[in-house]
Amino acid sequence: MTNIRISKKEKEKIHNIIEALNREYGTENRCFLDHETPWQLLIATILSAQCTDERVNQVTAKLFVKYPSLEDFAYADIKELEKDIHSTGFYRNKAKNIIACALRLITDYGGEVPRDIEDLVSLAGVGRKTANVIRGNIYNEPSIVVDTHVKRVSNRLGITKEEDPVKIEFDLMKKLPMEQWIPYNIQIITHGRSICSARSPKCEQCFLRDYCTYGKQLYKDKRK
Repeated sequence: MTNIRISKKEKEKIHNIIEALNREYGTENRCFLDHETPWQLLIATILSAQCTDERVNQVTAKLFVKYPSLEDFAYADIKELEKDIHSTGFYRNKAKNIIACALRLITDYGGEVPRDIEDLVSLAGVGRKTANVIRGNIYNEPSIVVDTHVKRVSNRLGITKEEDPVKIEFDLMKKLPMEQWIPYNIQIITHGRSICSARSPKCEQCFLRDYCTYGKQLYKDKRK
């Protein structure tokens, strides 16, 4: 653990959660967005804002055939690109950012996706979440990706009380062992989709219920 004031009880709880997640989901690094190159993952992640990975993968299956190179995206007709990505939502802004991002990668980075987080977040359409997806999946840099699942489940488990994604990111970085950062992202996203959903969490089936602040409170309320 990094140096932070964490009670013995909280350390034990986090340790137990990590052990349970590793047993249930393993620690293999995998990405939910289909891609063959770093720049494809970058574009797919931009498209994933307010959109499911499943939908993005459906769109990029055709998109990366139609636009096989970074140059194709950089010099794409914006109206046509908007039509191509329409189903991912916020398509006008995404199309504008994708073209600007691709052009910047070509002109400033020689067509390579940068590794440094400050360089990444300087690209159009790229925030810390997208930057950390690239750092973790392409460069294997330990990073915490705070998407809606990581935010929701981490709060329910009581690992963090923060609401702002950036504050959650740094809170989790302080509390989780560095070697667990990337596995935690994958495990919690999987858990959030399969068990700890936003509207109908399956607390009765959850192997983390004994350590979960939300689950324990829900159980108490039902017993009243």
